[in-house]
Amino acid sequence: MASARSLIGRASDGDQAAWNAIVDRFSGLVWATTRSYRLADAEAADVTQTTWLRLVENLDRIHDPDRLGAWLATTARRECLRLIRRSGRELASDDEWVLDTPTDDPLDGPLLARERDAALGRALARIGERCQALLRLVALADPPTYEEIGAALGMPIGAIGPTRARCLDKLRRSPELAGHSSA
Repeated sequence: MASARSLIGRASDGDQAAWNAIVDRFSGLVWATTRSYRLADAEAADVTQTTWLRLVENLDRIHDPDRLGAWLATTARRECLRLIRRSGRELASDDEWVLDTPTDDPLDGPLLARERDAALGRALARIGERCQALLRLVALADPPTYEEIGAALGMPIGAIGPTRARCLDKLRRSPELAGHSSA
């Protein structure tokens, strides 16, 4: 097995076999580090890819090749945290029971409603403008008729119901609403 120093030197000279060996050796570490943040599969894959990109960008700056694994794990952690900050998500807690504890305290009601509404707002932002517009129209206290919705959105009347169902399904599957029973 070639040393990390040798592999880094050869990879920075453009040796594809050396690069493949680095990826083979450390991909499990990078993936495990990324998955420890409980990201969705697509987000974890993006972070993993970004971590490898950071290595390509910094290959000539690795001062201690024997610590390449630590460098990759640290980079993956930083990329996970950057993604979490950027998306406004919070790290999941192992204490799931805290959120499920029933309470008769009326002070919790407004707080829970604000949290639910914020989660719903983030989920709505993910599903696309056409779905947002449709769901906002059908959720009005006095919803317009399907003819009015069709005219407002330029949508055939027969497509409104199925489109609404698909939009609601996207909303329900949103990570922002994971664990919420009503969406």
